Amino acid sequence: MNEEKKTSRLIAVEILTKIAKNGAYSNLAINQVLKKDQLSRVDANLLTIIVYGVLQNLLLLEFWLEPFVKGKKMDEWVKQLLLMSLYQLKFLDKVPDHAVLNEAIKIAKGKGHDGTRKFVTGVLHAILRKGVYDTAKIEDEITRLSINYSVPVWIVEELKKQVGLEKTVSILSSLNKAPKQAIRVNESKISIEDVKNELIVEGFKVENSRVAAGSLIIEKGHISLTQLFREGKVMLQDESASLVVESMELSGDELVLDACAAPGGKTMQIADHLTTGMVTALDIHEHKVKLIRENAIKCGFEKKVNSLQLDARKVNEKFELESFNHILVDAPCSGIGLMRRKPEIRYEKSLQDSLNLHKIQIGILDKVANYIKVGGYLTYSTCTILETENGQVIKEFLEAHHEFEQVEVRTKLNLVNPNNSLTIYPDDYESDGFFIARLKRVR
Repeated sequence: MNEEKKTSRLIAVEILTKIAKNGAYSNLAINQVLKKDQLSRVDANLLTIIVYGVLQNLLLLEFWLEPFVKGKKMDEWVKQLLLMSLYQLKFLDKVPDHAVLNEAIKIAKGKGHDGTRKFVTGVLHAILRKGVYDTAKIEDEITRLSINYSVPVWIVEELKKQVGLEKTVSILSSLNKAPKQAIRVNESKISIEDVKNELIVEGFKVENSRVAAGSLIIEKGHISLTQLFREGKVMLQDESASLVVESMELSGDELVLDACAAPGGKTMQIADHLTTGMVTALDIHEHKVKLIRENAIKCGFEKKVNSLQLDARKVNEKFELESFNHILVDAPCSGIGLMRRKPEIRYEKSLQDSLNLHKIQIGILDKVANYIKVGGYLTYSTCTILETENGQVIKEFLEAHHEFEQVEVRTKLNLVNPNNSLTIYPDDYESDGFFIARLKRVR
């Protein structure tokens, strides 16, 4: 198909196919296209709505489509074309049915052969003629919730076990709201008020975050295109993620280890709180360490940030025992708290993945524990809402490390669990799901 004539719908099919076949990330794939293809604002919006809409409703769309294709083998792009068309027919009221059909047939003809065109036409006409199956008729409650909200059964079961049915439904029903654009201000470079004023002048709608002290919520524009962003005065960071460093209560002169640091958002936030102190940022991948260095230079924090390529489980190779006042383990996790921002994440993970990650998380905590000075703190955080990777990790660690005691997580939110940790669910403030626990080395 002619490159110049790519429509937003054709590009959407290509992105969805890439995600399904290669596990590409939706946000990165869309950003790449928006940089490369000169789409109008209307087309860019339609592309974004379709890609996120299909991913957010994937299990429901597949459930609706199945009776019309009855397990028939087809190329992945054909399946994505049908799902995309079905999404538009059922969810986009402003797009007329004939426009959806015409565009689908045009793409089928351009990318496939005459048989593909006939197949796509037949399926879409049948859907319009017969309508789709009513999910209210699904008897099993967990299956019905899973399909209605397009969240795999195992996640629904885990959440129900953890927080009960009512809260689970509240979490699931919040996931299809558009993620907010949150920024954190580097307050050692500029005040929050000055950032607000500059952004308002540039035409942004700005409000203070209800969640994190140094964060702002912005609308009507892309922060990455501003001078403030280019100069490292503000960073894109979700409100929940910003609470992690806020909870560390840094005074400025500490030696801090950020054990799993890339891409460096929390490292920069730590540096922002330091005066004479230093943060050492570790990551296992060289290209990610380079990213941390670039961020430090952009933010003007290169004298406060030391970045190293190192697996956090091998800290013994580089550091003396009791080298740090604070260690942050923002652990590798399943990312289930990010389902709103990265809808495809829910389909890529299994309960076994979460159990495997639990072992890695414990392994990292075990290895870094002896590198904290007595009187120092270990902060553990994840962007998941699964107990296997959160409370259960802390419980297991404390059972093996009597030299640590759990202390209360204090932030602007003033919200803690009975066991002193902090869990934010995606429906609480429409931010990412997050977990934070703080441990003090007392002996």
